[in-house]
Amino acid sequence: MRRTITRLGPWQPHAEGLNQIILLLLLDNLPFSTVIRTQIRMQLLHFSLFGDFNNYLAFILSRAKDVPVEIRKVAGLLLKNGLMAVYNLIEPEHQQYIKLQLLYGLGEANQHIRSTCGTTISNVIQQGGILGWPELFHTLLHFLNSGDPNRNGGAMDALSKISENTPELLDSDDAWSGQRPINIFLLELFEFFHSPHANLRKLSLRFVNKYIISMPSGLYTSKNKYLDGLFLLANEPDAAVRKLAFSKVKTTFLFFPDATFTISQLRLKDVIECMLQLNKDNNDVVALEACGFWSKYWDAQIPSENLREYLPRLTLILLSNMAYPNDDDLLADAEVIDAKEDESIPDRYQDLKPQLPCSDEDDDTCTICNLRKCSASALDVLSNVFGAKILLTFMPIIEANLSATGDEAWRDKEAAVLALGVIARGCNNGLYPRLSEIVASLIPLLDHKFTLIRSTSCWTLSQFSKYIVQDSGNKKGYEQFDIVLTALLQRISDTNKLVQGAACSALAILEEEAAEKLAPRLKEILQHLMHPLGEYQKRNLRIICDAIGTLVDAVGEELDQPVYVEILIPPLLQKWQNFSIFDKDLLTLLECFTSIVQALGSIEFSEFTEHLFSRCITIIEAQQRLAKAHPFSDKDFITCSLDFLSGLTGCFDSGIESLVLQSNLRDMLLKCCRDGAPDVRQSAFGLLGDLARVCPIYLHPRVPEFLYLAVKQLKIPKLEKTISVANNACWAIGELAVQVPQEISPFVTTVISCLIPILHQSEGVEKSMVENSAITLGRLAFVCPDLVSPHMEKCMQPWCISLSTTRDGIEKEDAFKGLCAMVKANPSVAQSSLVYVCKAIASWKKIWSTELNTEVCKVMHDYQQMLTNEAWDKFMSDLDPLVKANIAKYLV
Repeated sequence: MRRTITRLGPWQPHAEGLNQIILLLLLDNLPFSTVIRTQIRMQLLHFSLFGDFNNYLAFILSRAKDVPVEIRKVAGLLLKNGLMAVYNLIEPEHQQYIKLQLLYGLGEANQHIRSTCGTTISNVIQQGGILGWPELFHTLLHFLNSGDPNRNGGAMDALSKISENTPELLDSDDAWSGQRPINIFLLELFEFFHSPHANLRKLSLRFVNKYIISMPSGLYTSKNKYLDGLFLLANEPDAAVRKLAFSKVKTTFLFFPDATFTISQLRLKDVIECMLQLNKDNNDVVALEACGFWSKYWDAQIPSENLREYLPRLTLILLSNMAYPNDDDLLADAEVIDAKEDESIPDRYQDLKPQLPCSDEDDDTCTICNLRKCSASALDVLSNVFGAKILLTFMPIIEANLSATGDEAWRDKEAAVLALGVIARGCNNGLYPRLSEIVASLIPLLDHKFTLIRSTSCWTLSQFSKYIVQDSGNKKGYEQFDIVLTALLQRISDTNKLVQGAACSALAILEEEAAEKLAPRLKEILQHLMHPLGEYQKRNLRIICDAIGTLVDAVGEELDQPVYVEILIPPLLQKWQNFSIFDKDLLTLLECFTSIVQALGSIEFSEFTEHLFSRCITIIEAQQRLAKAHPFSDKDFITCSLDFLSGLTGCFDSGIESLVLQSNLRDMLLKCCRDGAPDVRQSAFGLLGDLARVCPIYLHPRVPEFLYLAVKQLKIPKLEKTISVANNACWAIGELAVQVPQEISPFVTTVISCLIPILHQSEGVEKSMVENSAITLGRLAFVCPDLVSPHMEKCMQPWCISLSTTRDGIEKEDAFKGLCAMVKANPSVAQSSLVYVCKAIASWKKIWSTELNTEVCKVMHDYQQMLTNEAWDKFMSDLDPLVKANIAKYLV
């Protein structure tokens, strides 16, 4: 290859140099060793030093039709990268040659070559600007009008790349003789919606759709032409084009600025008809796109009445799409399972993954099942908007499907069951009078031969739980509640895993609604829950433990009887012992045990305590050792263990001390308080506060270190990001202050400097954080009044405001002891905040502590003595009547 020399005519490639470069590109594309490939690339780098090297690349890309396309694409890639680096250093005549070749390449028959040329043109515009290529837009417009599909596609590709890299250029008045290029090109591209070539229809749609949100004036003024083009595409034979077209119809309603209502008035009927048609599309991806329109309809706040006349058709289409299609994976699994039991088959990885509905952004890989979910979601919205109005035409279809017989009708039957559950809340006014009829139709389906009907029936019954429980106050209603409860308990022992999980989930919902009404059946419920525990696989173990935890929370102290504990705990312990300390399922059981210990008394649970306590210690130790080697290891094991130990401490109070004293929990807890994971620190400071309350002597040797770490949590600049950690740390400081007051004094000033800003900014801080700050401040004031008193002028009023909204209890009593101490220590500040102090005192329903009651009476008496009779009378007359009434008992 020769160096560039002055030429008399247009630049032409030298045959020898051209062949050398093509050969190197060919060799570089072969699987040679790294050494040989490096040598090849060094030669290419050497050629790149010649001033017309990029000309050769442009020629190979656009003109060398006897060279393999892959090699031409490589030349194009090298050209693009080279121009990005040196375009403005290239001689003008070479720049012009490259531009001409790129424009020529836009008409190439091969789509990949056209695309590479379009990308490179966009990069040239980025480097040299449109003023450096004034003929570009004229040429692209000419290509669009040429009637040549290759040039049409090439021009659209280039415009698309330009709109991605320099979108402002197409919408600028300065880009094309005072005209906005986008307005001109849009009008041309609308015509391609009717092109006989699917690829051109797709390219034009993709380009126009990019501008829906920014809405240039050309698109806004031509919106009806745009919509006309879209509506014609409802019958488009190419599914990819239909999807692309109508993915943006729903967006159009949101982004035509200030014109949504106008469009809905002019074209709403056309849009709805079009979407109804596409919602039945044979291509499930297209149908899914159309189904997403209905949620966007409500987002656009278009009057619901406009849709009323379409409800019969729409609900029928949605119901049809809610039926499982033939090629759904879950359906295929279920049909195999219907012929055999599967409860003993271990869960597959995909069984354990959460099943999420697809979103508007999902691509063509979106599963068919998502059309079912999307249709159910749309029906849910309709039921909430129109309520019982949809039932007139909808319920006859549901009833017909439910009563259908024969195996071939089972999918429609299952969809009808699902639909009933979906509309249960939105249409409750219309369905409630028919509740007994609905329940009577669902109960037999829990024994249906098809697993998906059994599982869906469980879910649908759960959606009526609120109304079933609501009706249980009378004899007939209680019998119905009893039947539903019994049926769900039986399904928990179903031989199919899908049904087991659905029954457990449904039972948990019913438990939450029924609460104490479960007490008469508690023994039976526990027996049914414990019976299949040993057989359940991983996924259902998590679900049944959730049902157990929900039951415990629902019945509360009713569970605190030896007969129930004997049913509940041994099977859970047996399962617990089967798992290694690194098994994730252990966390499920730990969370379940945490709920249980919070409900049980210490006597009933004591025989199981030592084993659970020691294993939690073992888990924390093992995880802390693992964290040294793997700093980013899962911290859930530590947080769950800490939470359980907190629950155990709360259950046993000082009874836990014997176990704690024999362990190294103190040192492990200190490590947890230093942990980088906020969740671990949150649980650690929660346990620290619990231990400070019941066995402070155990913590005593390391209290200064615990206090230092706790105070550190309050000094984090962006407190809102770790507010839960700070909350627990603040509470733990208060507990330590009460239990080991002699250790707290070195930290008092720092703690107060952190608490005062929280009290002053209470509106922007979590309520529990403000409450804990007020309580901790009160506890500090009580044990270290001399240290806290100088700060009262800055915080007395917000402190009292927070105390006035704090719930009654031991912690509030502690805080008020501090408040009384501050009034004594700083009477002048207290006097200026008298109104706030009175409101805080008035917030008590009753002070149970005789000692505190006496102190509060003394505070009010001292205030009365500070003021003259006239001043006191005026103060009392100005006070809120309710406050005055509530503090009267303390003025005796």
